Amino acid sequence: MAAPRFCPQCGAGDLAHQVPPGDTHERLMCRGCGYIHYVNPKIIAGCIIERDGRYLLCQRAIPPRPGTWTLPAGFMESGETTEQAALREVWEESGVRAEIISPYSIFSVPKISEVYIIFRAIALEITDQYGPETLDYRFFAPDEIPWDCIYYPAIRQILERYIEERQAGVYGLYVGNDDTGKVHFIR
Repeated sequence: MAAPRFCPQCGAGDLAHQVPPGDTHERLMCRGCGYIHYVNPKIIAGCIIERDGRYLLCQRAIPPRPGTWTLPAGFMESGETTEQAALREVWEESGVRAEIISPYSIFSVPKISEVYIIFRAIALEITDQYGPETLDYRFFAPDEIPWDCIYYPAIRQILERYIEERQAGVYGLYVGNDDTGKVHFIR
């Protein structure tokens, strides 16, 4: 997302990169009124939804990478909790009403300023009415998952680990980042 060129506060001042007094980071500041424009990461919330040993995946209808598969997830809206955002995205992308069981993974992608928060969830209602961002949705058995067509490597890692843990009956909470390419376990 492109940063604004003019101040959203006064509309007249040019925004320039500088460190505000008492701050530690360079920010966009208005040369006229002193307004500070913060550019913060976007939060993507979603769920791993399991039903009878099968996992819900959605086939993307929109860029980037239409036709690939992913967990139902999307951008959090202002005024939502992460749980509300995850359940809304599941509903919009799959027509599935779900219930969150617990948090499962937090994954940071600093290069594009995004943070993924993935929850464990179960399906309560399946309506077969998914939204326009989805070409198809399916519940896959682990051996049926189109692993080579998973949209994002971190999603694949998270799903693979989840399936291993389900078989063992023990779940962890994981954090990771795109810088290392690994997901780390937290107790």
